[in-house]
Amino acid sequence: MAATDSRQQHIVRTLVEAHQDLMVADPLAFRARFRKMAADPYAFYRGSASLFYTDMAELEDDWADERTGRVWIHGDLHAENFGTYMSNQGRLTFDVNDFDEAYVGHFSWDLRRFVASLTLLCWQKALPSQAVRGLARTYLEAYLGRVGDYVEDEQSAFAFGLDNTDGAIHRVLQQARAARRTRLLDSLTQIEDYERRFRDDGSIRPLDDDEYAEVSEAFERYLGTIPDGERSRRRVFYRVKGIVGKKGFGIGSAGLPTYNVLIEGFDEAQENDIILTLKQSNIAAPSRIVEDERVRGFFDDDGHRAVVSQRSLQTHTDPFLGYTSIRGVSFVVSELSPYKRDLSWEDLTEPDQMAPVLEALGQATAKIHCSTDEDSDHDLVPFRTETAILAAVGNSLEEFIEDIVGFGEAYAETVRQDHALFVDAFREGLITAVPAT
Repeated sequence: MAATDSRQQHIVRTLVEAHQDLMVADPLAFRARFRKMAADPYAFYRGSASLFYTDMAELEDDWADERTGRVWIHGDLHAENFGTYMSNQGRLTFDVNDFDEAYVGHFSWDLRRFVASLTLLCWQKALPSQAVRGLARTYLEAYLGRVGDYVEDEQSAFAFGLDNTDGAIHRVLQQARAARRTRLLDSLTQIEDYERRFRDDGSIRPLDDDEYAEVSEAFERYLGTIPDGERSRRRVFYRVKGIVGKKGFGIGSAGLPTYNVLIEGFDEAQENDIILTLKQSNIAAPSRIVEDERVRGFFDDDGHRAVVSQRSLQTHTDPFLGYTSIRGVSFVVSELSPYKRDLSWEDLTEPDQMAPVLEALGQATAKIHCSTDEDSDHDLVPFRTETAILAAVGNSLEEFIEDIVGFGEAYAETVRQDHALFVDAFREGLITAVPAT
């Protein structure tokens, strides 16, 4: 009982320390977030990256050395952080998404977090343990295979698109392709007096003159963070046509202030207008345990950190990606794209359905670790990551896979226990910063 109480206190303390400012600013938003996290162990895991990294700080990582311990990582890699986006080359691409927690750290942290999430997901689908281990192995073998490909071809342009996918991944790309910008615009805006404006559908917050001016000034500063090549290539007018306030969405974004900005699109035709989102950035969970001062000191703020990280991890990324600040608070700016679709696991219920998907996800994970985007303008990771990873694994490939698979099994069990402790703590009012009722 004492050990259980200690772990529960640790869970509460970690969540409060990670989100205290936002909890104070909007406790009701965090109550909604905690309600979602209480739904099941997987939802809890998605919303508690900070807890995962406090545990990683205590883990002896045999695969981290002076190079593989400082690789660009996603930071919150789980089975549902994959989906589609429209690249700056106009190609629909399937890749890792959501880079809010991206940082520099141990490459194995991403793999451990993913395999633990996969184990939780499979547990909720009641798959046998042996099948789950096989699926985790499929993911890891595909990862290492693609890392090896990068060693052979440093300039590999590998990416998943409509021309080289099938099955569930091809379907999600086709769904994204079927989207229309006009549908998105019509759902959020309307045309009045020949000008497109945001539609008041109950989800937006009108801004007073002072706040509107502040966000407008922040938007002007954001324009300076877009690579020059993107602005000249796209020739977007960037004329602001409207700004509204929103609230953060999703388990990880609850409580984060958000603005939507409607701008003139690729030309003056109304159907080509574009909506950008300004989302308040958060402190990257891995940064709480990474003590490298060179990494800590490189970033101006967390908006800058998130954008530099995404450009480093994702090739040909969102051409509108940038950052700014409002009242000293950092924000990440990106397009609210109609072509973004997340991979759904709902209909993937059997191991033979999941295996080819996991093979692709393993390759996609290797890509973010090994490819460097042409927009990157830093030297925080001044070595070939793929060479460093294969050198660290060496002839111990089987030991490496067994370590990560075994960790995933053990940590998934920890998460199931932590979820129960969290639910009890929340229900009984032990998280005082967020009232249960």
